[in-house]
Amino acid sequence: MNTKNRGVLISHICMFLASACWGLMAPLGKDAMNHGISGIAMVWFRVAGAAILFWIVGSFFGREKVAIKDRFMFAGAAMFGLVCNQCCFTLGLSITSPINASITTTAMPIFTMILSALILKEPITSRRCLGILMGCSGALILILTSAAAANAQVGDIRGDLLVLFAQFSYALYLSLFYPLVHRYSVFTVNKWMFLWAVIIVTPITASSVIALDWAAIPTSAWLETAYVVCVGTFICYIFIMIAQQHLQAVAVSVYNNVQPMTAVVVSVAMGLSVVKWTHAIAAVLIFTGVWFVSKRKKH
Repeated sequence: MNTKNRGVLISHICMFLASACWGLMAPLGKDAMNHGISGIAMVWFRVAGAAILFWIVGSFFGREKVAIKDRFMFAGAAMFGLVCNQCCFTLGLSITSPINASITTTAMPIFTMILSALILKEPITSRRCLGILMGCSGALILILTSAAAANAQVGDIRGDLLVLFAQFSYALYLSLFYPLVHRYSVFTVNKWMFLWAVIIVTPITASSVIALDWAAIPTSAWLETAYVVCVGTFICYIFIMIAQQHLQAVAVSVYNNVQPMTAVVVSVAMGLSVVKWTHAIAAVLIFTGVWFVSKRKKH
């Protein structure tokens, strides 16, 4: 396997792991927000905690010079890729069900494909359309089957719309700032993006963080918040930046369809759901959809 193919394989593995970890964030984050941590406070914990981790760990990987112009471009990237995305998703999750949130995330590849065609001039082929349709169909089958088995609560349309806008915001980030991400290392990109995100969200979230009843929040909620910050944000954003070095924006976004599968696996392991033949069909549709979207034509 040559270096290029190895890089592509690593990128796909990173995207799968990131999406699987993100799939756990919906139930864990929801549970933490049900036990005293508000949605707005959770947003601040995510961006502030990840910013601290990226600047500390990034210091061990050397300092990379960033052009003044690009420092300000990172502010725009942070607005779409972190602030709007994380605020809308977290707030939406706080008022809707994790299942509805998972279903809604499958819309991002559609947004990304359209925006990539308009901004990056990436072609919309019939193969890509088929891949995205298969991936979304598989994710929907998977979640709807699990929802029926677990008798999940009905979601809230306001939360669903917020989560939907979060996907659009991230798709816009992938399309607008694709060249910027390729100019710098993984840690440089995340250090500057999360620094700007903290600057932007702190004035909005400070009062909610201060108002928390810290003593009444159980240890389990803090552990779930730690997962959201350390794994669901810090580690996953490293994975996604590595993936962006070799995969196109549409291929990156289509891995969102893996998130629902993680939720089903966890539900089965905890005895919250049952395995049905529709799960196998859904898994085949998801991974086939990823293959169709990410595979390039040979010239």
